[in-house]
Amino acid sequence: MSRYWSDRVSRLDPYVPGEQTESKSVTKLNTNESPFGPSKEVIQAISRCVGEDLRLYPDPRSLALRDAIASVEGVNSDNVFVGNGSDEVLAHAFQAFFSSSRPILFPDITYSFYPSYCRLFGLSYEQIPLNDDFLVSVESYSKQNGGVILPNPNAPTGIDLGLAAIRKLLENQSEQVVVIDEAYVDFGAESAATLLGEFPNLLVTRSFSKSYALAGLRVGYALGQAELIEGLHRVKDSFNSYPVDRLASAGAIAAIQDRDYLDTTRRKIVSNREQLISGLSELGFLVLPSATNFVFVQHEQMSANSLNQELRKVDILVRHFTRPARIEDFLRITVGTEAMVDKLLKNLKLILRR
Repeated sequence: MSRYWSDRVSRLDPYVPGEQTESKSVTKLNTNESPFGPSKEVIQAISRCVGEDLRLYPDPRSLALRDAIASVEGVNSDNVFVGNGSDEVLAHAFQAFFSSSRPILFPDITYSFYPSYCRLFGLSYEQIPLNDDFLVSVESYSKQNGGVILPNPNAPTGIDLGLAAIRKLLENQSEQVVVIDEAYVDFGAESAATLLGEFPNLLVTRSFSKSYALAGLRVGYALGQAELIEGLHRVKDSFNSYPVDRLASAGAIAAIQDRDYLDTTRRKIVSNREQLISGLSELGFLVLPSATNFVFVQHEQMSANSLNQELRKVDILVRHFTRPARIEDFLRITVGTEAMVDKLLKNLKLILRR
């Protein structure tokens, strides 16, 4: 701990991302990245941007990108905000909409960046326990609060809440902003964006990292009524007036416009997910229902820690969360290509046999 740190920095418990490796021999199933590369249209669009114009700042309001997103989402550009990954968009939302006088509500098993943001921005929070089946009970969120954030589908469980439950939550939360984090929505869940016209307090956040295979570009966006979007711009412009660079913007525009490629890779991932679930179930794993590009699993006889260590020995990375204690015997496994799924299942079979 440095003597030059502020008190707030000294108290932070930062988010720990999944392990990254440069090794080509490792089968990487730990960070929910797409097993497929981005659309060729993305590569070509970025290549066209590499030139003299890089000396110029990008458009501070990213109008071309917002227009492209608005066209696909069926909204106006005034209903779209973009940032450097959905994490940055979420950070701005925490600052713009959440009150420090009352606790922010989110699940006890969820994306662990949420408590990190609360600590960073001096916000109190309360973690609402998932039920015994790892489901969100929206009735538990009816208490006084300074805002609500829910990922749908949830991470790391992968379970989809369902649109009817989100509507019920919104009907009971008219005075506070409700953020629905839809980083994984393209793999089987129904988007809450269809409710934007009914609920002025709803903000939906999305990512280009998962279904568009652009984790390396860091682009995310939010959808909401114009009043909320302008609030995000006020925070962004007080922090960084040029958030999305020229290359990232060009790549994201090409990605969101190539619907055929998105649909093709999405179908492959869903198909491979079903193959993975079937194989894991045959090996004695409990697999939670998944509407994402990953599965959350527990074995009836072997601990998650032991499985994780044995898989590392054969160059397969998965994610093991040790906190909270309720999930310390679960592994989160990213859905890979057919070959990657095959390799994982074959090695798990050998490990369990030993």
